Amino acid sequence: MPVQPPVPDLLSTWLVPFRACLTGPTFRHALVLVMGALLTPGRRTVTAMLTVVGLARTGSFTNYHRVLNRNQWSSREVARRLLGLLVASFVPAGPVIIALDDTLERRWGARIKARGIYRDPVRSSHGHFVKASGLRWLSVMVLVPISWAGRVWALPFLTVLAPSERFSREHRQRHKALTDWARQALLQVARWLPDRRIVAVADQSFAAIDLLNAVRHRLCMITRLRLDARLFTPAPRRRPGTRGRPRIVGQRLPSLAERLANPKTAWRRVWVDGWYGGGGRLIEFVSGTAIWHHPGKHVPIRYVLVRDVAGLLKPQAFLCTDLQADPLQIVRWFVRRWSTEVTFAEARRHLGMETQRQWSDKAIARTTPALLGLFSLVSLWTDDPAIRRLARPRCAAWYDKRTITFSDALAAVRRSLWAAAVSNASRRPANMTKSQIDVLKRMTAALCYPA
Repeated sequence: MPVQPPVPDLLSTWLVPFRACLTGPTFRHALVLVMGALLTPGRRTVTAMLTVVGLARTGSFTNYHRVLNRNQWSSREVARRLLGLLVASFVPAGPVIIALDDTLERRWGARIKARGIYRDPVRSSHGHFVKASGLRWLSVMVLVPISWAGRVWALPFLTVLAPSERFSREHRQRHKALTDWARQALLQVARWLPDRRIVAVADQSFAAIDLLNAVRHRLCMITRLRLDARLFTPAPRRRPGTRGRPRIVGQRLPSLAERLANPKTAWRRVWVDGWYGGGGRLIEFVSGTAIWHHPGKHVPIRYVLVRDVAGLLKPQAFLCTDLQADPLQIVRWFVRRWSTEVTFAEARRHLGMETQRQWSDKAIARTTPALLGLFSLVSLWTDDPAIRRLARPRCAAWYDKRTITFSDALAAVRRSLWAAAVSNASRRPANMTKSQIDVLKRMTAALCYPA
């Protein structure tokens, strides 16, 4: 049986913060899987990972499968430690801005029990609805400005599987909606960061009064708001001797659609940087506080109605559970969330998301969160000056690329690991030539077999 190639000390050092989450053998096997996931350019199957690190003929390959489908370790504890590393490196002070977003992992197969039929957000548009079979994931990401990349990156640290209603019914479980998973995830993050102000931004799917009421005392929540939402003034002070139940809301306010059409609305014009696509945009906004009321439910909010001065974008509205928040800051916080779609696209393109082939429930629940977490780890490791020197924009005569993207960061990490692997092979004089040739063969195979 061939000897297992040593994992470079560089990778072992990087993953030391997670050492206490796993047992000794599981951690050693996990190091091999992480190295394989970083170096292989094709599918992120366990066999592909073992092949790229030189373990294609190992007889104990099942031990590496067991890291995902059997061994006992807490993915929640791994997420907590990853969040701590991201906050310490990228957000040492000030509010921690996080985003919630769901994505569909297109998977087929009768043995994948948690899959369902959902709207495909990639192929669908406002006028075209496409359904797809797959797994729905809810991901929580830290939104941080990366100085060496020149833009905001969304770094995932906690990803949970939100099974379909059919799965819950077949397993006789109470079905939890996406907003229920979001509530649990947000409250978990608030417990992990008790001394920091947390601002969570999400799309209109999470604009639910029950969710806002459940989390607004622990963190600030920002979502989209319908233009026809029922807004009211606060309830007037109750007079002594008044009979009946106390009033919940006051007078009905004009809807945001009516304020948008009213020529007397006093707009404030500002320039907002970091709009979708990376550029800035001149907008006009109007803001105020109100009670968002739905029969049987209500929540106090600050609303911000925004329209594009150039008229290229449709008017939209946002809500914030912090009534004292600055309206312009609310808009700036919300536009950060658009980087979540970039993260999902980069994870599919460069980290092999949707290419894994696990079938067991536990392996499915661990693999996709691990790949998304690897996106954050690559960003964290590239922030090291020694690695960042290797991260350069990959330019060409027909493509003048000026900023560092995730593909450049991943290439820098790969260069460091390959260099460390060659260096480890050259330390053993007896096997110096053979070891170096073995590493070169693996590098050649990785280049020649990308799929």
